[in-house]
Amino acid sequence: MRAGRGRPLRATDMKKDVRILLVGEPRVGKTSLIMSLVSEEFPEEVPPRAEEITIPADVTPERVPTHIVDYSGNKCPLVGKSANVICIVYAVNNNINLMSFTFLITMFPVYFRLPLILVGNKSDLVEYSSMETILPIMNQYTEIETCVECSAKNLKNISELFYYAQKAVLHPTGPLYCPEEKEMKPACIKALTRIFKISDQDNDGTLNDAELNFFQRICFNTPLAPQALEDVKNVVRKHISDGVADSGLTLKGFLFLHTLFIQRGRHETTWTVLRRFGYDDDLDLTPEYLFPLLKIPPDCTTELNHHAYLFLQSTFDKHDLDRDCALSPDELKDLFKVFPYIPWGPDVNNTVCTNERGWITYQGFLSQWTLTTYLDVQRCLEYLGYLGYSILTEQESQASAITVTRDKKIDLQKKQTQRNVFRCNVIGMKNCGKSGVLQSLLGRNLMRQKKIRDDHKSYYAINTVYVYGQEKYLLLHDISESEFLTEAEIICDVVCLVYDVSNPKSFEYCARIFKQHFMDSRIPCLIIAAKSDLHEVKQEYSISPTDFCRKHKMPPPQAFTCNTADAPSKDIFVKLTTMAMYPHARLRCMCTCNRCTFCICQNFLNSDLLQSVKNKIFTAVLNRHVTQADLKSSTFWLRASFGATVFAVLGFAMYKALLKQR
Repeated sequence: MRAGRGRPLRATDMKKDVRILLVGEPRVGKTSLIMSLVSEEFPEEVPPRAEEITIPADVTPERVPTHIVDYSGNKCPLVGKSANVICIVYAVNNNINLMSFTFLITMFPVYFRLPLILVGNKSDLVEYSSMETILPIMNQYTEIETCVECSAKNLKNISELFYYAQKAVLHPTGPLYCPEEKEMKPACIKALTRIFKISDQDNDGTLNDAELNFFQRICFNTPLAPQALEDVKNVVRKHISDGVADSGLTLKGFLFLHTLFIQRGRHETTWTVLRRFGYDDDLDLTPEYLFPLLKIPPDCTTELNHHAYLFLQSTFDKHDLDRDCALSPDELKDLFKVFPYIPWGPDVNNTVCTNERGWITYQGFLSQWTLTTYLDVQRCLEYLGYLGYSILTEQESQASAITVTRDKKIDLQKKQTQRNVFRCNVIGMKNCGKSGVLQSLLGRNLMRQKKIRDDHKSYYAINTVYVYGQEKYLLLHDISESEFLTEAEIICDVVCLVYDVSNPKSFEYCARIFKQHFMDSRIPCLIIAAKSDLHEVKQEYSISPTDFCRKHKMPPPQAFTCNTADAPSKDIFVKLTTMAMYPHARLRCMCTCNRCTFCICQNFLNSDLLQSVKNKIFTAVLNRHVTQADLKSSTFWLRASFGATVFAVLGFAMYKALLKQR
């Protein structure tokens, strides 16, 4: 694992430019250093102060525009604020004024928090080095990145001086390494540990050759030869005993390599890795990485696409170590180690499907991600960023995982939808059975629901529902009882109005909310008669729930109970999803209402009159002795075909007449 001639850092990975400020005592050669760099020769006449110069990006090693500013005593605080790095220049041929020198070292970090470069100029005038004097000062002040001895007269180390100044800005040592302890800082270890866990795609605790090559390619845009991989492992084996296990690089070995890079002055390698995985100079994930731009027009929703589900499937499989298709608390904790916090609370277990032990199943895992994407897509982008989606899938950003659906108005116009997630607002009085409806979507009967703690209850439930062979997600949202609903509580694809058959005052609330918000809207509504296992009482309303539905051309109330031995019936969820998918159809049957066209035709086909006519025809045919000659006669089959055709035409005409009447 090495930088080599890897992928150059992108502009988004680093600062747009570098500003270098040269300070120091008079006549130490600050201006001469700048002029020697520009003209590549020592100037015969040196002005009191050089004007600010700009070095174009294409002639700098790091491909970044560089501005060099000469110190002027009365402007030092002003230019210091805009500088990125400060070079403190001293003359090696003079006795160093340590008091003045120390003052400059301490002043700039306090006021500007900038890296420092110590520059010993005029090395051509002496035959000794000043490093013995400087090293104690460097050890005392961690802000000092390095010290360079140079000569403006013979151009010694002039280019190197400004290269190190650039490097101190673009690849600072301070956030990575503590020279006193001779080890990486905790923030750096934490960031590299996350990177290791993301790169460990099989979650076996080591990076095998394939994972190391993938890591090398995405960070440096070049693979490693087999021998180079083996050389890296040998270096680790030589220094630490548990750095390599089963021919794979362990976390300790991975951290050791980066420590070695930093100690050998190759910290740009570590910074390349960190920035590729979204970190800034403070070792925080950048907002640009976590929250890529995603435009969502009004009346559009957000869903995960096929590639995102494949990524989440591989993430689930990676952490489902016991292969029981569920994530135990320890497995879930391991998954969230790449997060700075635990994103899911205990209410998640009552929002999605779990197994008998309360562990989130594979279907529940995908459902929770679907819910997050639908309700808060920015949070979904953030979570995918923590998991390294854009890196592992080699996409530009997490935004490539999101599908923005088209405007719902277009769906209504075209009478079809391409959406896969449908939202149903569940509305009703308190204690009418809404929670039972939500938990029933997850397959939980009343007995299992009683075990849910009050502080773990959820106002959402999501699961898959099959409609005409298509898998769709139904999202239920429990709307708290209130006199008037807010605009956000009205927005949905279908409304489920729940009333308690054992409470005489329960239906009145549903009827009032329907008239206030949904009677004139295009949102389909379904009324649920909850707790149907209890004794039904007359509702204290002007008309019965059945007559209310008939009056407003709604399906009749759907009897529902979660007090069952097994999982409750999912019929109402299929009906709700169907109504959400086809709101233009105004589906009002799905039942035995005896009022809609479908039910009337079904009743006609099953009527005693039709059955009597059919029996008489069969009797007449059976009583007639059909000979072998009749079966071979074309006249017989012609009459049979004619009779069948007449019967079909009459049936279709009756159906059209009934349909037109409705």
